[in-house]
Formats: sequence, structure tokens, C-alpha cells
Amino acid sequence: MSIKILVMYYSRGGSVKNLAQAIVRGVESVPDCEAMLRTVPSVVAVGEKQETNTSVSQELYVTLEDLKACDGLAVGSPTRFGNMASPMKYFWDTTGGEWFAGTLIGKPASVFTSSSTLHCGQESTLLSMMIPLLHHGLMIVGVPASEANVLNTKTGGSFYGPTHHAGSSNSPALSNEENDICIALGKRLAEVAKKLKQ
Repeated sequence: MSIKILVMYYSRGGSVKNLAQAIVRGVESVPDCEAMLRTVPSVVAVGEKQETNTSVSQELYVTLEDLKACDGLAVGSPTRFGNMASPMKYFWDTTGGEWFAGTLIGKPASVFTSSSTLHCGQESTLLSMMIPLLHHGLMIVGVPASEANVLNTKTGGSFYGPTHHAGSSNSPALSNEENDICIALGKRLAEVAKKLKQ
């Protein structure tokens, strides 16, 4: 039995991508679990559409088929005025058919984010990403207090999901605590998905 966890994200400066890659390591530390790492396209500034030129990005774009294939998912976006970035919101706005079909009902999900300051809406961004997940019938998996790093971090980290503090230099490099929180969440998400599928 192979458990597939979709780790989908939007990243401009590399921070959210680094969080996603650390979550992938946590997922793949669980036997019989594999991660599908995907990104969402940017939204073109003129008009309302997503970019289609895949040469802009070397990463794979998430598809509706990925949603159908996954047993759980983690969703990440940078903080934009206390909310998810528009490309991530745009993707979720295209999933009405999946909502109607109940594609994601009963699957576990987690969220993660990054921002340049600690007090610019990280937790509200995590909550904003939970809203479409709850509408889809997903079950939210956070970071429990048993993960010591979430209690001791001086950088990013939250019970709601992993976060990164990029600082004024906008550094994408994760702190040791941020990295460990991501790995712990990826592992927990995979373990929950595995139990639910048994």
C-alpha cells in the first residue's frame, strides 16, 4: 500500500519552497509513503489567468488529477497582507468540480507559510488556507505541543502549521527549528493518512 501525499505550494523568493521540501523529507521518512511536490502557476498581471509557459518554472504544476490521486495534502503560500497569495487562491477557485464530486472528503491536510516579519499575518494566512480545505471536507492536521521545537523556536513555527521568518534580508534559508517542525509535520501528516487508509 503506497500512500501519496501532495505537497503543493506557491513561492517567489524560495522560502515556501524550502518549507515544502522539508515537509517532503518528513513524509518520505514514513514507510510506504511518498510525496508529490507540486507548485501553482503565477497569475498573469493583465487579465485573470494563470501563466502557461512552463519554461518559467522547472517545477511541476499541480493538476486536478493530483488532488484525486493524493491520500493527503500540505498547502503552502507566502503571506500576502495576512492572506494566501493570489495564485494559490486562484487554484482553489478552479476546484469547484472536485468539491461537487467530494474528491477530497476525509483526507488529512496541513498548511504552511513564510513572511519577512513575524507579526505580519502568518497565522491568519494559515487560517485563510484552511478555509477552502474545510469546504472540501479535508481534516486539518497541525503541529502538536509534543513537538518541542514549536514551543522553543525563536524564528518561525506555529501550532497551525510550519512557518518561516525570512527577516529583513528575505533569506529563504530555514532555521534548524523551522526545518525540524516541517519534518515533524510531514511525518505526522503521512502517518495520519496511512492510518486513515488502513
